[in-house]
Amino acid sequence: MENRLVNLFEKAMKECWDSPMFSDYKGKDFKGKDVATTINGLHDLFRSLNIEKGEKIALLGRNSSQWATSYLAVMTYGAVVVPILPDFSKEEVLHILEHSDSVLLISNDKLYENLGEVTIENFKGVYSVNDFSLLQGDEAKKFTLSNSFAKEDIHYNPLPEKELAVISYTSGTSGFSKGVMLTAQNLHSNVEYAFDRMPLDKGEKLVSLLPLAHAFGCAFEFLWPFCRGIHVYYLEKIPSPSLLVQAYKEVKPSLIFMVPLVLEKIYKKNLKPLLETNKMKFLLSIPLINKIIYKKINQKLSDVFGGNFKEVVVGGAALNPEVEELLKKIKFPFTVGYGLTECAPLISYSPWKQFKSQSCGQVVDRMELKLDEEKGREKGVGEILTRGDNVMLGYYKKPEERESVLEDGKWLRTGDLGEIDEDGFLYIRGRSKNMILGPSGQNIYPEEIEAEINNIPMIVENVVVTDSKHRMIALVYLDEEYCKVKGWDEMKMFEKLEDKRKKLNKTLPSYKQIYKMERVNEEFKKTPKQSIKRYLYSDYKEKE
Repeated sequence: MENRLVNLFEKAMKECWDSPMFSDYKGKDFKGKDVATTINGLHDLFRSLNIEKGEKIALLGRNSSQWATSYLAVMTYGAVVVPILPDFSKEEVLHILEHSDSVLLISNDKLYENLGEVTIENFKGVYSVNDFSLLQGDEAKKFTLSNSFAKEDIHYNPLPEKELAVISYTSGTSGFSKGVMLTAQNLHSNVEYAFDRMPLDKGEKLVSLLPLAHAFGCAFEFLWPFCRGIHVYYLEKIPSPSLLVQAYKEVKPSLIFMVPLVLEKIYKKNLKPLLETNKMKFLLSIPLINKIIYKKINQKLSDVFGGNFKEVVVGGAALNPEVEELLKKIKFPFTVGYGLTECAPLISYSPWKQFKSQSCGQVVDRMELKLDEEKGREKGVGEILTRGDNVMLGYYKKPEERESVLEDGKWLRTGDLGEIDEDGFLYIRGRSKNMILGPSGQNIYPEEIEAEINNIPMIVENVVVTDSKHRMIALVYLDEEYCKVKGWDEMKMFEKLEDKRKKLNKTLPSYKQIYKMERVNEEFKKTPKQSIKRYLYSDYKEKE
């Protein structure tokens, strides 16, 4: 079959030949002709290295125009892209290079320095993602640009769209990462959905916040915008809150993608203290006055994101219900989607005007959803299964794991528990592996309790586990700056935690009540999409 995704690449570069497609924030702009000419130079390099169709080429680096261009070059050549998250350790990167059978690495210079020389079988070298200079390999094989490459020369012969195109290694929350095998069809289905359902047109702007090596960022801050002719700005480094606000203010993006953590931090630091003053509580109790205040809060929050966006799309994890409730009250244009790397990534989404509270939208086009209620142990709740054009081929070199997650070879078992209402909106109840069985057989979803605990101002984040007697323990990481401003010493912090625990328990049924809040001294380890790696903290019983 033809590769419809690569057809879109060709069309986009021709249509945007003299228009900017990528920009490195505070750096260089790349028009369609710059991207196409660089791709042509990389194709010449791959040929000189005798790289064949279907061989694996790895990409390692933070978001940048050249990273995105390299990805396009690999796919249009007919090789397989192996994007590697820059947060992975040296050992993980080397393992991925070897496990994926990569024959070439295009890497950020500093990240390569940390790796040292790569010594794996059939490996042909390392080139800089910054300027494509040689970092390791045959000095005679150099990257060069053609001065005569023209729009009419754009024509590619990639792999068919149902063959392997990408191996995406994710640091999942359940253990060591696996290589998710994605096809161009998987990617194209996500891109096509965004074309049809997301409100952006050629020439509008985006700021890329999410890692491109992760499926969420790759699909919606790179592949779809590129095919649509949307101008994307890459920050090139880990975005601090101040850098993000500055970039949003200057670029004024038309659409924003983010993980819940960003919104939750803004709410906790800037909005919640204001809303909880006695004066504000009184004003918000007055019918007409509260509407004026909510409108001003909406404007203030919108200005943080540049004031020009159509909606904020939240994904990667559940949004705190208290934060969501406020955003609804102030009529902030946000929506929450749901996906997995195994679906490249989107499974469900709805535009903000149709979005229902606490849901994550409706199943996307060319996909189906159903629930396995036997896995839920509660009427109406079950493990979410999905099938359709987005679903992966399987896990690289792990056929047995494919069989365990792909029922009948088609229905993907997500491992998430959910409900579906009469309108087809999906509600996530938690991870099936995380569900705790209460003393009388009750289903306890720790994520729901954690959301309540995270609303306590002195707590930054937490994980709920059980001890050897099946009692609920909340491991909490405190906001030290908040406690310092309050003038609390260690003893006072302990007293305050106890007080908060008792107050929280009054709002919870007995089987969900927290037996103890135990302080941890550092932030919880997270995946690149900012989900806590729960498996690292699940052995609490053994630590007692």
